[in-house]
Amino acid sequence: MAATYRRRLRRGAASTAVAALALAALTASQAPAATRASAKERDPAPPADVPIDGGSSYYTDLPPLNSPVPPRGAERPGGVKAVTGPAAAGIPATVLAAYKKAESAIGASDPGCRLPWQLLAGIGKVESGQARGGAVDAEGTTLQPILGPQLNGKGFARITDTDGGLLDGDRTHDRAVGPMQFIPSTWSSGGAFGTGWGADGNGDGKKDPNNVFDAALAAGHYLCNGGRDLSAQRDLDRAILGYNHSEAYLRTVLSWYAFYRKGIHEVPDGKGVLPVHRGGSRGDQAGGGSGRRPGGAKVTHPRPGGGKGGHTPGKGKPGTPGDAPTPGGPNGSGGTGGTGGPGTPAPEPTPTPTPKPPAESAPLAALARVGDKDLSGATGTEFAASPQVRAQDAAGKPVADAAVRFTLTGSTDARFPDDAKEATVRTGKDGLAAAPKLHAGGKAGAFVIRATAVGRDVPPVDFGATVKDRPEPQADRLVRTSDKELTATAGKGFADDAVEVRATFQGKEAAGVAVTATMVTGGAKPVENDKGPYFTAPAVPGATSAEKAEAKPLRSLTGLRTDADGLLKLPKIHTDAHTGTFLLRLTTADGAVLTVKLNVSAPSAP
Repeated sequence: MAATYRRRLRRGAASTAVAALALAALTASQAPAATRASAKERDPAPPADVPIDGGSSYYTDLPPLNSPVPPRGAERPGGVKAVTGPAAAGIPATVLAAYKKAESAIGASDPGCRLPWQLLAGIGKVESGQARGGAVDAEGTTLQPILGPQLNGKGFARITDTDGGLLDGDRTHDRAVGPMQFIPSTWSSGGAFGTGWGADGNGDGKKDPNNVFDAALAAGHYLCNGGRDLSAQRDLDRAILGYNHSEAYLRTVLSWYAFYRKGIHEVPDGKGVLPVHRGGSRGDQAGGGSGRRPGGAKVTHPRPGGGKGGHTPGKGKPGTPGDAPTPGGPNGSGGTGGTGGPGTPAPEPTPTPTPKPPAESAPLAALARVGDKDLSGATGTEFAASPQVRAQDAAGKPVADAAVRFTLTGSTDARFPDDAKEATVRTGKDGLAAAPKLHAGGKAGAFVIRATAVGRDVPPVDFGATVKDRPEPQADRLVRTSDKELTATAGKGFADDAVEVRATFQGKEAAGVAVTATMVTGGAKPVENDKGPYFTAPAVPGATSAEKAEAKPLRSLTGLRTDADGLLKLPKIHTDAHTGTFLLRLTTADGAVLTVKLNVSAPSAP
């Protein structure tokens, strides 16, 4: 099984000074001070300097030197057609869809990140060979688990079980899981929004690291955390090094990233080219492999399988790490995974230059509220307005391209796009930053939206927000849609749907209006009648004929609602043995009343 491994995702350190130490600690330098908890608040297990999979190897195969220009007809509007072409440029259809969907989702929730799907593809190639060549089902879940070695301290970090074996099937130690190789503690805790980096990318209500849609979205959130702009080379490098702090890993991912940016084509699931060589080592990390954690404690970094490895991808003999499944070869026959790469070092790829963001005009000194201090929306709808701030320097002039994070605080199920509780955007030339559209959710109540300047120690700006219950639809008039007299014979019933009414409010059709229908007596104070026409309770599924016949007559119905056109057809009306003229009264909560006459005659003589 082409399982692969990479470093631990982690949500960063608390200050610039700590970030300098965390660079040697593999994963803690990924966000500015404004978004970080103190060391005491961070999840203590596994430690901050432990890679996500214990520091095991990754796929070191490099793309071919020739440009991956896709064959004619590969790229088409509305999708990518499966065609033949350069094998290395083929990405399995479902895996490709997952990367592009993650890019779109994060583009909506965190547009300032500028996440390219080709970066996810580059990491996915190095981590798992694009989910083992696209061995996934139609929903994007791997056909077989992709698991890393048991992290028992023997050649890897020691991380005792954190999930009861729920994700990785191991109740003694953790293992990296899925096409993007998350360890359980990183997927489920200590990551995005304080609940873990796990995400629901395919909208099925579950967060599954074995699902490529979920894993790709989670990886995207991690790469973007800390207000990064991935169009800036510095932020791009930091994001990749945060995934696996190895210069060789960085070069390998960047080579695939540049390769995919020049063109790709879709291939059927299960037909992707599988990588062969595994390399890299835990000694190839920031700090020159000194093996020391912050605080002076020494850490040993044994190499998987006893191989010495090196900085050059594919060089050395890493061996098969732990008891991890071995990868299959390109033809699916299954490789040993321990032969190492070719002896000749591969040329170091040159990443495609990326545009740098414009420099800030002056240091950001303050955030100023723009527009209303308090916002409101109705349950189930989007807020009409979004919170907006202006970044300013000490002279009050606008500051462009500053990262601003909007965070929802308090008890609310309101969310930004992609079900996010926070979103980072960058200011424009006018210094303005507006949060993405906010959906109110279904819970009424008040909460706060806080705007903070990422990486800058300036006072935050708070916006009050209130979700109100959606007002009940109103109607000030009810009328019948027909003036036909309603007649029936005793013991029988009126025609099906004989009574149809229209509700209007201020002359316009009123949809969703609640209507009560009651058979009433005459007089100045009508009350519910106990004889004459009646409704029957809705049939219970599976009820027998006898049970249906014994159904108790109902002379009042509630919960009726008009349709999108303001129309309501009443259920069938039955009659008993009584004859005469009876009254049906229809009412709304707003006081609209309509009285309908029902005439019941005696049966004809035989």
